[in-house]
Amino acid sequence: MSASGDRELLTLEPLMDAVREGVESGGWTLSGMQKTTSHEFEGRWEGESTRSAYLFFHPGDGREDVSIDVYLDETSRGLTGNLALVVDLVPLAELESPPEAMRALGSVAAAALPEGYRSPLTLRLRLERADDDPAGADTEVRFKLRIPRRSIEAGHGEIRRLAATTVASFERILASSELRRYESRG
Repeated sequence: MSASGDRELLTLEPLMDAVREGVESGGWTLSGMQKTTSHEFEGRWEGESTRSAYLFFHPGDGREDVSIDVYLDETSRGLTGNLALVVDLVPLAELESPPEAMRALGSVAAAALPEGYRSPLTLRLRLERADDDPAGADTEVRFKLRIPRRSIEAGHGEIRRLAATTVASFERILASSELRRYESRG
């Protein structure tokens, strides 16, 4: 137990449980989960293994163009992870200016996500086939919050709280007019 009497998170499964409780408390439903174990036999991590979990959540309203993707990792160096709000955007040709979109979406993220946490922003472009017209490339944005070591060390309750707070922040992002300007209409 930690100093506050909270349950310590020493392995992947208790971390998964805490994150899941926090995300589900915001009305999101677990729609998929994958756990993997990787072993490095050559190279600088020879003989080490990593256990990872991916959790996928969708909102209760049935939207398929929005998800919360969670990545958690257990290595010999400890537990890490992040939560990401993933939103499909208009095709690249309709995005007009990717730098301007990144500025606008970055501003939304900075205003909505909790302060004091690393919160990367990713804009992804994807073609179904390499010879497709790039103007029709699918785009998505990922608003991430990295789970800091201090939160993991604080235990189950802190991770549950952080996940719930992050989901509330994601809801503010989804409600923003700036995001709606770029969201997929299909």
